[in-house]
Amino acid sequence: MRFPLALTVKIARHIIKHKMRKTPRFALVLQLEPLHTCNLTCTGCGRIREYSTSLKDMMSLEDCLGSAQECDAPMVSICGGEPLIYPKIKELVYGLLEQGRIVYVCTNGMFMRREMKDYLAATYGSTSEPMLTRLVNEKLISEKDAETIRKGKQNDRPVIAPSNWMYWNVHVDGLEYTHDLIVEREGVFKECVEAVKMAKILGYQVATNTTVYKETDMKEIEQMFEYFSALEVDGHTITPGYEYDAAKKDMMKRLGKRPEDFFLTRTMTREKFAKILDWGKRFTIFGTTVYQEFLAGKRELTCTAWAIPTRNIRGWKAPCYLMTDGHYPRYQEMLDKVDWSKYGVVDGVARDPRCENCMVHCGYDPSGALGTNYKSGDTWKNIKYNFGPKPKPYYEGRKVNAFTGFSIGKGHLAEAKAAVKSGLAGAKSAFQNNDGSNSGTCATGDASERDELLAKIRETRQS
Repeated sequence: MRFPLALTVKIARHIIKHKMRKTPRFALVLQLEPLHTCNLTCTGCGRIREYSTSLKDMMSLEDCLGSAQECDAPMVSICGGEPLIYPKIKELVYGLLEQGRIVYVCTNGMFMRREMKDYLAATYGSTSEPMLTRLVNEKLISEKDAETIRKGKQNDRPVIAPSNWMYWNVHVDGLEYTHDLIVEREGVFKECVEAVKMAKILGYQVATNTTVYKETDMKEIEQMFEYFSALEVDGHTITPGYEYDAAKKDMMKRLGKRPEDFFLTRTMTREKFAKILDWGKRFTIFGTTVYQEFLAGKRELTCTAWAIPTRNIRGWKAPCYLMTDGHYPRYQEMLDKVDWSKYGVVDGVARDPRCENCMVHCGYDPSGALGTNYKSGDTWKNIKYNFGPKPKPYYEGRKVNAFTGFSIGKGHLAEAKAAVKSGLAGAKSAFQNNDGSNSGTCATGDASERDELLAKIRETRQS
């Protein structure tokens, strides 16, 4: 099976229960955003721009757990921001699992190894030594880490332990050079890979989460799937990007890029996802066959954004994860007060201009599971896809040249760093502080800052 039986049964029972009750709208997945703080500035991310004035705010643990109970979605995706920055993340994961939820921790991967080392310390015993030796030998933890783990856990907080009901959902948008460029920091892809390797050794379930943009090379995405399949990840989520208003404004102002060169139209999305059904046979891609057909342009679907509601620091976000026309204090109030007939695309006509190019999973993947725009055979397709044999790991993926940037000295800042190190016309002193650290923010991996740095170096040399 592509998805564990117990989890599939739980979701199926939830859908059948509400269908029998004729519930008009109900939640399948809760997108829970306990905070919007993040350690990265991903170019296409609307969250850190839309909520830029409240990045330090966060939901209480009680509100987070209460929200899950309130909408009663069988699955909770903890996102943000970076959820592993949330101070109560351990307690939140533990509490959601205690409620019987399926939990996805949507992370950029930078703090995963920290949490897994905490788990190792909490469970350390003499039988742990072979595992520690392996992790040290594979350079996934250091000797110093191992010594700290041997001392055992120093507090009584819960840990994020391996579970059949939890997934690490790691953001990866391409191979090393591409991914590091999108997240605007070098070295992130390398850390993601090491975190995934460590997670699989320890028995965690791991998925990858990929967003496709206009500039995305789909052959590279296929290679990325092959590479992570060889690492035996448990599945993949993939979706076309959405043109957030906040992200578009930031892109123009800060990066000097044109949004139309970055985000997708519907026609472009279908071109990009032309091979998605074939990929679904080769890799464990989460979702339904019906949604994949929609992405490939083989059918139309009606948006069911209400099935994946978003709860964040301001309340229940409406109408969807992507668009904000208001926040509501209660889940049911949001369902009742939002005029859902004003949104989505029906028969090729956008009810709202912001919906025109949207084909994102949070609006349309549940449509495939709920039977909107039903066609004969859809139910069998979905059953066959989810209950059929899980694709085997593609070990040929080990041959993929995944490390195409920072790891081989060809990252976004490589040219600028080389120029600084060469000492051209005092360039080094011009761009370093007294303590030797780099000035400015070029270490974010933003290509425009690299170009600006190179221009300044040339100016310095000419002066």
